[in-house]
Amino acid sequence: FKLVSLEDVLGLIRNKPAHVELVLTGRYADKKIVEIADLVTEMLDIKHPFREGVQIREGIDY
Repeated sequence: FKLVSLEDVLGLIRNKPAHVELVLTGRYADKKIVEIADLVTEMLDIKHPFREGVQIREGIDY
């Protein structure tokens, strides 16, 4: 959606206070964000009840 510029996000990461934990979520993180991040995790859907007809749940799936 490009709601915030990449440079603004990079600035936020670089300038956050040391005691602040910053969590970014979403797909397709820019390479520059991955490079300066302390921790990067990629979640992989292996099994999900949605495939069996269970509706998605607020607070769990989104």
